[in-house]
This record gives sequence, C-alpha cells and structure tokens, in this order.
Amino acid sequence: MPMTELDFSKSVENILVARNPRHMKTAQAALQPGYYLRAARQLRDIRGNVIIATGFPVGDTFETDGPVGAIALYDTLEALGAEVHLACAAPLADALRGDYRVLDLHATDLSTAKLEAQENLQLLNPVAIISIERPGIAADGRYYNMRGEDITSRCGFFDPYMDAANCPTIAIGDGGNEIGMGNIQQAISGLDINACVTDCDELLVADVSNWGAYGIISMLGLWAKEDLLANISPSAILDYLSAKGSVDGVTRENTTTEDGLPASEGYSVIRELQLLAQSS
Repeated sequence: MPMTELDFSKSVENILVARNPRHMKTAQAALQPGYYLRAARQLRDIRGNVIIATGFPVGDTFETDGPVGAIALYDTLEALGAEVHLACAAPLADALRGDYRVLDLHATDLSTAKLEAQENLQLLNPVAIISIERPGIAADGRYYNMRGEDITSRCGFFDPYMDAANCPTIAIGDGGNEIGMGNIQQAISGLDINACVTDCDELLVADVSNWGAYGIISMLGLWAKEDLLANISPSAILDYLSAKGSVDGVTRENTTTEDGLPASEGYSVIRELQLLAQSS
C-alpha cells in the first residue's frame, strides 16, 4: 500500500526526534501526529511575503542553530515563489543584511515591540510567519536560555508578531524555551527550563531546530515532485555563519557545528529524509 501524506509526516516526525538529547520525544507525544504535514500545507504553492524569525543570542553574538534552518527554508520558499524576510535582532541582522532580506527587530521592551509588530505586519501583510529557534517569553515576561540565564537584554522581541498575526503561524523548537512551546506548556512542565508561554498555530519539534526546516522542505518536495533537500548544504551555511561570528549554542565556540553536533549529523538527517521520500 502506498505511503499516505500523513504516514510520511509521521515518519518525518519520528526521524527528527530519534536522538532525543533534549527530551523532544516528550514534546512530540503532546502533539497531534501530522504536524509537519499541517505546517507544510500552509506553505504549499505560497505567494506573497513570508516572515521567518530566528536568532538566539549567545554572549554578544548568535548561535548556529536556527539561522541554518532559516536560510535553508528562505532559499526554498524563494525558489517556490514567495518573498521571504528574515526577522532577527542585532548582531545577526547585521550579519545577514546584504545577502538576505532582513526585518530588523529593534524593540527593547514589550510595549514597543507590540507597536513595531503592528507596523511591520500592516506593511508586509505576510501570508505566513515561521519562527525557528527564537527565544520565547517565559511566564514572568523575560527570556532565558537553557542554562537559566536571563538573556532579555540581548534578544529582541518577536512574540508580538505571533500574537498579532492574521496568517498561519508556525514555530520550530528543540528545548522548550522557544516561541511556540506555549502550545504544550503542561507537557513540558517537568523539563528543567524556563518554558515559553507564547503559542502558535502549528508547533514543530526536532532534536535540533535547524532540522525542523528540513522536515518542512521534505514535505514541500513531495508536492513539487523534486528533491528540494538536494539544494541544501548545511556545511556551506555553517561556513558562512561562522565567518560572520556565530558560535555553537552548546559549546559557545566559533565552530561549524550546531548544538554540539558536527555538520555530518545534519547531513545524516537530510539523507534519512531523502530515503524516506524515495521509498514513498
């Protein structure tokens, strides 16, 4: 019997949490199966403006997890006919400007951020908003990393964009403190994190948030009847970001790795998704 789209999505979902370093299988259990399929359907044959938010601060710079997936999805959606804007705060915004369409997150407090979101949403009228490894506001109104450190002053605010959106909102996370995890607050309440309370229309989880972008791209490839993942080079993107000053979010070192893992792990995930698509 041929594999259905839902079966394919379920297989993607299992591949992306198979390593389970941050207990994302627990998060997966709280989600209705088929979440990659539902998210990808919102992006199928998409035209118009799409906002992809990313950028998790580490010290005075940014980590590799998030931007790699955001750039991969940016290139994919642009090739499929959308006009994509990468929403991020400095220094990532400055690093990407000139090579990508950048939507700066200037606001340094929540009230100003709400006004900024309203203005930019009215200006761009996006048809979809995607958050990939963006810090999410905790219950106390602050931002925290996985170490429990308060990083509010370095984050920029994107949560108001998700709250005020009049289009589908998709979020990808791998730990519990990212935008979108508000969808499953109770399920992840036992994790040692300051969980995010901001929700979204469709939450996607993966062992590394970058890999969640590959899951979406694999779904889009089914409908395009093309191996869209063949166009993705994690190592090339990591080299690009490293030259801009990125660091690994786990080791905090300027290496071409993501969450402590070599680029080969990302390639391994891509290959698994490609083989799945071939078998379907």
